[in-house]
Amino acid sequence: MNKLNLWLRWVAVNAFGEMFGLGLTLGLGGIIITSLESQGGIAAILIAFVVAVTSGAIEATIVGLAQWWAMHPWFPVIRRKDWWLATLAGALLAYVMGYLPSTLMSLGEQSSPASTPVHEPGQWVILLLPAGLGLAGGAVLSFAQWLTMRRKVHGSSIWIPANMLAWLFGMPLIFLGIDIAQRQASMLLVVLIMAGVLLLAGLVVGVIHGAFLVKLAGENAPGRI
Repeated sequence: MNKLNLWLRWVAVNAFGEMFGLGLTLGLGGIIITSLESQGGIAAILIAFVVAVTSGAIEATIVGLAQWWAMHPWFPVIRRKDWWLATLAGALLAYVMGYLPSTLMSLGEQSSPASTPVHEPGQWVILLLPAGLGLAGGAVLSFAQWLTMRRKVHGSSIWIPANMLAWLFGMPLIFLGIDIAQRQASMLLVVLIMAGVLLLAGLVVGVIHGAFLVKLAGENAPGRI
């Protein structure tokens, strides 16, 4: 089978999967979380954390099932349910890691409202944080997928570093998009900007780890193993 077709399918489903999946996750989660935070109190903060984490199931389901569809002709040994569950597990863990620090800070502010105000981080921290989150998030997101692949796909050890590299570039784009969108007064502009940025981020991520997936497809082609 043509490996270029695999790469094109993979890039496309990741681009549109992130646009719709992560877009719905951020949109629905943001509306609910904003409503809860306006009420104040520890209970509202904890509920907002649970909502933020569980909303990751939307992205994981859309992206995971789309990825499986794209790769299945080249990797028929991987079952749809296994890939979806692996993607779901990785996404939920990544969301826990991503939202836990801000949740703990909010809880700390509730218990000590008169504490010294937190200073804004320096510009270099703001630039490096998304890249660091991308590296960590890429590892977490792909670990369960790698567990699904490791006994069925020869050479699958490259899958985790492939995702770390992909999200190293993809995560800063998402943060940049959120920053730009938050400055807009028009909700239509916010939606259009975020849709475009998430599409671009998914495209970049798919281009990078899609190249590694193509390599795995070549190594696992009939007659090679």
